[in-house]
Amino acid sequence: MSETTTTPGVTLEGYLAPVPDEIDAYDLPVEGALPPELTGRYFRNGPNPRPGEPARHWFTGHGMLHGVRLREGRAEWYRNRWVRTKALDGATMVGPDGTFDRSVGVANTHVVEHAGRIMALVESSFPTVVTPELATVGPCDFDGRLTTAMTAHPKIDPVTGELHFFGYGIMPPFVTYHRLSAAGELLTSAEIEVPGPTMMHDFAITDRHAVFLDLPMTFSFERLAKGMPYGYDESYGARIGVMPFDEPGHVTWFDVDPGYVFHVGNAHTDASGKVVLDGARYSPADTVAMWDDLGTDPSGLAADAAATGAARYHRWVLDPATGRASETPLDDRAVEFPTVDDDRVGRDSRFRYAVAQERGTAGVVKIDLGTGAVTEHSLGTGAVAGEAVFVPSAAPGRAEDDGWLLTITTTRDGAASNLLVLDATDVAAPPVATVTLPRGVPAGFHGSWIDDASIEGN
Repeated sequence: MSETTTTPGVTLEGYLAPVPDEIDAYDLPVEGALPPELTGRYFRNGPNPRPGEPARHWFTGHGMLHGVRLREGRAEWYRNRWVRTKALDGATMVGPDGTFDRSVGVANTHVVEHAGRIMALVESSFPTVVTPELATVGPCDFDGRLTTAMTAHPKIDPVTGELHFFGYGIMPPFVTYHRLSAAGELLTSAEIEVPGPTMMHDFAITDRHAVFLDLPMTFSFERLAKGMPYGYDESYGARIGVMPFDEPGHVTWFDVDPGYVFHVGNAHTDASGKVVLDGARYSPADTVAMWDDLGTDPSGLAADAAATGAARYHRWVLDPATGRASETPLDDRAVEFPTVDDDRVGRDSRFRYAVAQERGTAGVVKIDLGTGAVTEHSLGTGAVAGEAVFVPSAAPGRAEDDGWLLTITTTRDGAASNLLVLDATDVAAPPVATVTLPRGVPAGFHGSWIDDASIEGN
């Protein structure tokens, strides 16, 4: 059984329990056959308080990266490392004079690669650069040009190679859009005007737009005094904004039904000029229930997600010609962490992959937006799944779902974990390969597949 970290009101145990140390393991056991094309690294990030350190909230632990190195059909190594941020050394983001130091942050939410640079991300701070072996290099502000935080959910345009992102904060400007060149140079920054300090966790892009979610999860100093400073405030309103890339800062806003969205799936501009967005949406009641569970017992979200506190898959269609938005529920099962083929980010795409939690069972689902069909790789009641990352096949002219899904699963008692490799064309089938990891990996947030070719020579 993994170590348990508790504070009044917060419990991290079982599959949520942090690990107490960093380890390395080599030549990992593999059941089945790893596709030789999978030559690279699967990295996954998540919060992991140090032993004896209070866990104020599931979101606030220090970042820990878990990595598995695959090469030519072998699982060469597993290792885990805390991201060695200034916060890990005891620094605080707010200085004695009240100013913010964006180089201080826990770097616990995502890990991405762009322009040969691997970055551990948290939405309150600058990115932290790490090496392919998970050693920490340090914070990055893109040669002094970045002056805001960086979202943990940047988007890489698969055609231009540019990286689009934003930062939000509690003081004006509340939201700022940024664009990096394919070479990693910060080219553009522009304020996105919103009414107040909203918690904007994710956004989307199309081939010509950035799409912002201005939703009623807001900051207050009263909440800060009690712990987590953000909470649901329906009086704030709910809207989605569309900004043309060639007009930075010029946003057209569309009112939508209130609720909250942590994670989008994808967006695209259709032939008539409408912007189509999809993602995992919480209703107002589910938002309140989910937020309460996150601050007290996050394991409750997986125990009975069909009751309250769950997100359902949803679509918004935004029409610039009329200024109106239409909304459509796409499926009624409880899902989170939607993903898409990175080669189709911002473009019309048929498939989404997500984690399902339904009345004590868990699995990975494939959502066919063309037919409405949903297929599931079920884990039953004994384990939970992490975000499923799509890795494309190298076959010429491949179909959209020709590739694999990589996810770390953890038993509910936290004792053991596997890296599953699923065939994305047949998600319900047994895994193509199962890599036995040397320890239980606590449930975390987001990760990436980093192909060797993307970091060679950098």
